[in-house]
Amino acid sequence: MNAHDKPHGQPYSVLTLNSGSSSLKIALFRIDDHVVKTMSGAVTGIGTSEARLTARTTYGETLWDTRACCINHPVALDTFLKKLATHVDLSGVSAVGHRVVHGGPYYTDAQRLTPRVESDLRKLIRLAPLHMPANLDGIVAARLRLPNALHYACFDTGFHADMPIAAQRTGLPPGMEGEFIRRYGFHGLSYAFVVDDLAERAGKTAASQRLLVAHLGAGASMAAIRGGQSVDTSMGFSALAGLPMATRSGDVDPGLLLYMILEKNWDPSVLQDQLYHGAGLLGLSGLSGDVATLLRRTDAPRAGEALAQFAYQARKQAGALIAAMGGVDRIIFTGGIGEHAPSIRAAICEPLSDLFGIDFDSDANDRSAACITKPGSAVIVEAVHTDEALTIARQGRAVLANAPAQLNQRAT
Repeated sequence: MNAHDKPHGQPYSVLTLNSGSSSLKIALFRIDDHVVKTMSGAVTGIGTSEARLTARTTYGETLWDTRACCINHPVALDTFLKKLATHVDLSGVSAVGHRVVHGGPYYTDAQRLTPRVESDLRKLIRLAPLHMPANLDGIVAARLRLPNALHYACFDTGFHADMPIAAQRTGLPPGMEGEFIRRYGFHGLSYAFVVDDLAERAGKTAASQRLLVAHLGAGASMAAIRGGQSVDTSMGFSALAGLPMATRSGDVDPGLLLYMILEKNWDPSVLQDQLYHGAGLLGLSGLSGDVATLLRRTDAPRAGEALAQFAYQARKQAGALIAAMGGVDRIIFTGGIGEHAPSIRAAICEPLSDLFGIDFDSDANDRSAACITKPGSAVIVEAVHTDEALTIARQGRAVLANAPAQLNQRAT
């Protein structure tokens, strides 16, 4: 039975796939009246002789934690799914949802993956060279292993598609911007989860407040969200913009880049590689792009300087984004750093306390409580766990419901 032939109300399974440059994150969901995660796992270190494969049930039971040679994404996915097949009947997987970083000007909502859609996405590789090749490799690998499932894509740029025109413009003349050039914004699947999660636990009124959401991880960005809609975000045309990240530069004066090319004779491809892979916390510290590692290196002055620079730039972005929506009611930290680095949260929030009425609770922050402000604080500050896979599974319900109509969408 094809996915789009499922009778109304009959449960079905969806596999979600988040394909990174050297990793895969995989989750399995049962979908009926609710969307329930039953398993999650990952393959890390793809391209090495000892990639790590892990999986556990929603209840915390470890299914496996092992090493294997995974030279590329197809091998990694095939190895993972072979192990998963000993626990789950993969022929019962109706759909596979893929995280795709960039939808460009074409796609904002989840889309069934057709040859036309994939062709459009390949045109966007130059817009997100760090992410799109891995995303597309994951799609190819999953289709080879699960050819009878419906495959669909969800886009990180989609959440920001309706930002005000002033936030979308780059500063270039319209004639230069053309079809592709605009500020897109990223991490949209995470932001969508945060808004939905807030509505579920605090009500729709809370989710409609003025929110500053900080998705801080190896890739880091912030977004101003009002009424559940993106107002502006720190990333822009590319996923390089905004905050310094693990290995990405964040904002750099465009005049400086021109100077490096024209006066210092840097080859653009070498400069691109440096901006994506050799800058950010790694470049600033000279040690690592991993915040946990830098926090442990109290003996290394450049480690502390790199973390201070990260927090400083985050405070600047926070102030600008709060101004864009005319104030803030709630600040939400998420991502690996946002959720697990209390000292970084404190370094961002405490200097802003007087300006925005944040009654920061250092004790709650140190123990990583869900709410890290005191009762009566004018602005509530929280740390939450994001779940992009759940957003992908939820968005897939609409794709499956409309699958027959989507078969002909964009077909030529």
